[in-house]
Amino acid sequence: MTLTPSTTTTTTLIPVTLLTGFLGSGKTTMLNHIMQQPAMADTLVIINEFGEIALDHLLVTHSTENVVKEMSNGCICCTIRGDLAKTLRDLTWRFSRNGKRQFHRVLIETTGLADPAPIIHTLMTDRKIASRYRLDGIVATIDMATGNQTLSTYHEAIKQAAVADCLLLTKADLATPQDKAVLLQRLDEINPAAFRYQVEQGQIEAEKLLDLGLFSPHKKTPDVERWLKEEAYLTVSARTHVYHRHDELNHNHSHAKVHHDHIHDINRHDDHIRAFCFSVDKPITEESYLAWLDLLMAYVGSNILRVKGILNIAGYDHPMVIHGVQHIFHPPVPLPSWPSEDLRSKIVFITRDVERESVEWIFKFITNTPKRS
Repeated sequence: MTLTPSTTTTTTLIPVTLLTGFLGSGKTTMLNHIMQQPAMADTLVIINEFGEIALDHLLVTHSTENVVKEMSNGCICCTIRGDLAKTLRDLTWRFSRNGKRQFHRVLIETTGLADPAPIIHTLMTDRKIASRYRLDGIVATIDMATGNQTLSTYHEAIKQAAVADCLLLTKADLATPQDKAVLLQRLDEINPAAFRYQVEQGQIEAEKLLDLGLFSPHKKTPDVERWLKEEAYLTVSARTHVYHRHDELNHNHSHAKVHHDHIHDINRHDDHIRAFCFSVDKPITEESYLAWLDLLMAYVGSNILRVKGILNIAGYDHPMVIHGVQHIFHPPVPLPSWPSEDLRSKIVFITRDVERESVEWIFKFITNTPKRS
């Protein structure tokens, strides 16, 4: 891992939206609806299927001129990743006329069983792809009627919800009020910062699903505060602290009738997902930062689901933005200036079974360890 900034002009890269969501959660219905809208007119759709017969693409009713149907037969992670890489590399010449590219945005719909991480890694690590495309946002559909059971049963569904920038809540008319309340509070713990919309019959404005990343061609400066949403992680941390205190009281006074919070029990014993923001007041040395992340990735890399942050690195006169999924990090991107007078380094984590205290301890260990001569 290095801190060498990306030299690519981020705003000129082709934005990619990743549409994910578990089986039957309404991805195809929603895709049909948004592809009829003017905002998606210059969008190329890639449908990644798994199996002998691809069924989902048969339900996509918009023009087939801007739909690429990719079927994979083999290891669902390796094959889809390989197929997708080849497809993205070939798109610019397959969909060009007179030397001019005929699309300005890509949407990838994954199979419902897909772990989104390998696809995100492809966008980050393949040099030919990273030089042409950028991940704009991850959108996940969640069935409000069956979402709780799905999250409890399938690890892929947890990861889809945890790494998303936007959560689309479908089939609310089939869910009981209790199902809705439990699911919403559960999602607060899994991914507190994601934009959240309730969708009926797949109907939603396409604009709500676009420009979810740090960079937008319509804005001169990156909207770091919207991208990080630090306040959402502070809120969930405070709520978790209350839950822990509540459990302590119940443990110490077992004879008293104390109501256990059902949602906290689900999160603690089932999802194992932690969402928090780690901040550092003083500038971080480049050496300390790299050693910290290297050690963190070495010990718990597979359980670091997503990382986003803005860094104050000593010796740099501008902030650096980082973005990682599991053990793969996109090259840091320098920003032209700080978004506010707050010059702290701030990194948000979504993890599985990795507590905030562990992240802080590793950082303090690195920064307090004397340098070898």
